[in-house]
Amino acid sequence: MKIDSSSIEKVEEFKYLGTTLTNQNSIQEEVKSRMKSGHACYYSMQNLLSSSLLSKNLKIKIYRIIILTVVWYGCETWSLTLRDERRVRVFENRVLRRVFGPKRDEVTGEWRKLHNEELNDLHCSPNFVRVIK
Repeated sequence: MKIDSSSIEKVEEFKYLGTTLTNQNSIQEEVKSRMKSGHACYYSMQNLLSSSLLSKNLKIKIYRIIILTVVWYGCETWSLTLRDERRVRVFENRVLRRVFGPKRDEVTGEWRKLHNEELNDLHCSPNFVRVIK
């Protein structure tokens, strides 16, 4: 039996073992999908992460064990572009800002968001992009 190559459909992308594969071998769709899953997990845990009843150490453990495992699934095969790295850093900083909360400015006395350098100082484990690389 002979197969006519013009009748074969080309698949643009598909999920295999939970990972999105594309015909262009692009990882951008997989990173987007993982970030989307991470955002969903983050928003479902948002009340816990912003609660004043839990310690910061417990919140970081929740972040590492629950949220990061959702995002990291399959990251061993990722080769990140600068755009993807930025997307990952923004996600990580957003969650860490929720965990650590705002900081009172010593000069003006007003509350403000933590800067990225302050987040890195407070969160002593390596950042997400470094772990992937």
